[in-house]
Amino acid sequence: MKSHWSAIAQHPEFRLGARDMMSITLGISAWGLVTGVAMVKSGLSVPLALLMSFVVFAGSSQLAALPLISAGAPMWVLWATAFCVNLRFVIFSAHWRQYFGHLPRAQRLRIAYFAADLNYVAFLKRFPDGRPAPEQLPYFWGGVALNWCAWQIPSVAGILLANHVPTEWGLGFAGVLALLGLSYSLLKDRNTWVSAAVAGCAAVAAYALPLRLNILVAIAAAVTAGLLLEKWLPEKRRPA
Repeated sequence: MKSHWSAIAQHPEFRLGARDMMSITLGISAWGLVTGVAMVKSGLSVPLALLMSFVVFAGSSQLAALPLISAGAPMWVLWATAFCVNLRFVIFSAHWRQYFGHLPRAQRLRIAYFAADLNYVAFLKRFPDGRPAPEQLPYFWGGVALNWCAWQIPSVAGILLANHVPTEWGLGFAGVLALLGLSYSLLKDRNTWVSAAVAGCAAVAAYALPLRLNILVAIAAAVTAGLLLEKWLPEKRRPA
């Protein structure tokens, strides 16, 4: 096992995967720091916040769940929100199956834990043809290794130092900027832009709903818009 991981880490594609993620680590780190602080400021104990950071490892669903926890929302609302926020990973997993579906289940479960949005984007840019190849696994692990560290280290720092961070520093606004930057990198075509616009309008229109249910409304509206656009106005595929 040790030699297997050593071979992957020494593969040229491992370094390439890490290098492709390097340019966005600053935004990921800012987001992780804000999430770590927010978890403690929302009332979670430090051990519970650390557990959530390492076990959940899903920044968008963590940030979506925190205001619901603070508001005392029932468990079904928390689960429904996290489920809706992470629905995109069903699509990602279906696409990644073309590349990693032949691997043993234990290995696929490890891949599923470390998989992230921007790793998915970078991976598809590197391997757009949908066919498995030996160099894909080292590239994937190079990217997610850097992404995981860029998230967890600032997140843990935010959790441990949350009570020493003054609220006037405006870290919440920094988190919004980080999220905007990461979201912008995922808006790659007309359909995703329209879906994002629909989500924003729906979130504002439903803002008065209790327990931050406008988040669920926005997600449902965006998914519906995306599916309808794919059916009625599919994007033209450019020849390779």
